[in-house]
Amino acid sequence: MRRSRLFLLGSILLIGGVLFGLNGCGKSGSESAKPISKLPVLDEVYETIQEKAVYPVEKDRLVEGALRGMTDTIGDPYSTYLTEQEAASHRESLAGSRVGIGAEVTRTNGKYIIVSPIKGGPAEKAGLQPYDEIVKVGNERLSNETLQEVVNLIRGKEGTEVKMTIFRPDADKHMEYTIVRDQIPVQSVSHQLLEERGAKLGYIALTMFGEETAKEWQKATSEVIKQGAKAIIIDVRGNPGGYLMAVSEIAGSLLNEDKVFVVMQDAKGNLTPLVTEKSADLDYNERLKQIPVVLVQDVGSASASEVLSAAVKDLKRGAIIGTTSFGKGTVQETMELTNGGELKLSTNKWLTPKEKWIHGKGVKADIEVKQSILFTEHLQMVTETFKEGHYNDQIAYAQRMLKAFDYETGRVDGFFDKDTAEAVQAFRADHQIADNDAMDREFFTTLKAAVEEYRGDAKNDKQLRMAIDYLVNELAE
Repeated sequence: MRRSRLFLLGSILLIGGVLFGLNGCGKSGSESAKPISKLPVLDEVYETIQEKAVYPVEKDRLVEGALRGMTDTIGDPYSTYLTEQEAASHRESLAGSRVGIGAEVTRTNGKYIIVSPIKGGPAEKAGLQPYDEIVKVGNERLSNETLQEVVNLIRGKEGTEVKMTIFRPDADKHMEYTIVRDQIPVQSVSHQLLEERGAKLGYIALTMFGEETAKEWQKATSEVIKQGAKAIIIDVRGNPGGYLMAVSEIAGSLLNEDKVFVVMQDAKGNLTPLVTEKSADLDYNERLKQIPVVLVQDVGSASASEVLSAAVKDLKRGAIIGTTSFGKGTVQETMELTNGGELKLSTNKWLTPKEKWIHGKGVKADIEVKQSILFTEHLQMVTETFKEGHYNDQIAYAQRMLKAFDYETGRVDGFFDKDTAEAVQAFRADHQIADNDAMDREFFTTLKAAVEEYRGDAKNDKQLRMAIDYLVNELAE
């Protein structure tokens, strides 16, 4: 193990792990009897499988299976073994940019569908469109691959080409594209100035705590303050976490110097308080420290997000609005292994400034506000056609969306009955699309667009509205 990083990430990426390194990990030996560890029983099983198993298994895969199995035994979903490729993908997920074609891809009913090309990215420039079905990548025809396997096929080095064959339903034909991979910027912070009833409020959304998040945060907060913001709304809804250093810098910009914002507890129970540090931009930070703050969170706010919300709450820096957060109270240390892979191991618990452990409990909101399902439901790209008498999970998804829009489906269990057919027909009529009662691609595309339009209107966001009202009232006092 050569170097390590500390991070807090709420999403479960992979299963597996390792407690110690195996000699020769990731390297094929010239003899099957060559020891791979200092534990005789491991060598015994390894050698027996190599010599006698009727199903051949590559040596590296056997070793990696052992590595994964070790942290399965720990029973901690956050302690994982990552192969070299998985480790690279994981680092990339928190990086300030990534190499690719710039398109979101999903898997639905065994098909690999383009959800949306990123504006200005290689995919959009080449001409890819939403609902294009990826049929081939290079010379490989897609069949039963996982979504991650398809993404890995598309990815590659910057400046290299990837050939893709897609089927475009609207044109009813196959089309071939050659796309040059490029750096795709990953922005983790967005901001805007809101003006409500004479009050100017800065709105800052954090989607993760990545490598560039602290710099993006400073730029965003500086801009809204220059524009006259007298209070700040911090939105960490759906933020799964990230690097501890990013949280430290953001907390330091909101809190006075030498304030304990989180406490680390190691495996032996030793406590180490982490305190905020002085920033180079004193004038900027002094103004930010003095204005009112509200943090908006939901059940998707995890780990590093919870460190920030717990600090804001315990230190009475602002109000928490939304719902109880995810509840992940452990810190993972990532260590490089000799085979190019990485070990991500939970090495510390983190406690709030008041030394409370929120693991499995979450950080409770000061003001609880539940959101409409139209905000919380994952939007699906559906290419199939369903009619009365069909039964499918995607029908259930459509029933939930229709019900949220006040169409009477009568049920949301995925069975397409007469009431559902009438609701579909009413929705189609209201949105002026072909007059029938089928859930087809036109219906699902229109339904998705209707939900996106609903989400795009800030007046429908109950949690954000509460945050705005809270700050406007506080500024008025």
